[in-house]
Amino acid sequence: MLEQTKHILSSYDTALYGVRNDVLMMSSLTDRSLQTAFEALLTRNNEICDQVIAEDEQIDMLEKQVDQDGVKLLVRFHPVASDMRQVVSAMKVSTNLERIGDQSVTIARRAKRLNSRFSLAEVALLEPPYRLALGIFHDSIRAFAESDCALARTLKPRDKELDALTTDIGEKLVVRATTHSENVPGYLDLIFISRALERIGDHATNIGEDSFWRDQATDIRHAHTAILES
Repeated sequence: MLEQTKHILSSYDTALYGVRNDVLMMSSLTDRSLQTAFEALLTRNNEICDQVIAEDEQIDMLEKQVDQDGVKLLVRFHPVASDMRQVVSAMKVSTNLERIGDQSVTIARRAKRLNSRFSLAEVALLEPPYRLALGIFHDSIRAFAESDCALARTLKPRDKELDALTTDIGEKLVVRATTHSENVPGYLDLIFISRALERIGDHATNIGEDSFWRDQATDIRHAHTAILES
C-alpha cells in the first residue's frame, strides 16, 4: 500500500512538473514575441512583424496543452486544496500568457500598418509604457516561478501607473490629430498599440495575483479596491 501511494505521488509530481514546464516555456515564447513586436515597431521591419504573427501559433498550442494536461491531472489524481491550486493557477497563467501573445500580435500588425506610411516621431511616446509593461510582465513570471508573494503584490500599483501613462499618451495623440489631420491613421495605430501595452500590464498583473492565490490561498484581485473604498 505504501509503495502504491509513493507511485501515485511520484506520478502526480511528474505530471505537475510537465504542466509547470509548459507554462514556463510559454512565458519564454511570449516574452520573445513581445520584445520582437516592439523591435519591429521601432525598426520598421515587416519581416519580424510577420515572424511574431506566425510564431503566435506555438503559444496557442502550448496553452491548449496546459489546459488538456491540467484537466487530466485533476481528474486522475483528485488533488487536495494546495495541490489543486498548483494546477488551476498554472492553467490560469497559461491563459493570460496566450492573451499577452495576442496583444503582441496586435502590436506587430499595427506596426506593419505604420510601416506602410511615412515615419512618425510620436512612436517614441510608446517606449516608456513598453518598458513598464515589459518589467511588470517579467516580474509576474518571477513571482510565478519563484513563489515570490512580495513581488506579486508590487504589480498592481505599477499596472495603475501604466494605465495612467497610456491614457495620457492617448490624450496627447488625440490633441495632435486636431492639428495634423494627415497623421490621423498613424496616430490611431499608435493608440491601439498603447492600449495593447495597457492590456499586457493587466494580464501580467493577473499572473502575479494567480501566483499569490496558489501560494497563500488568498484572492488579492480586488483587495486594492476594498482598501480604496474603505
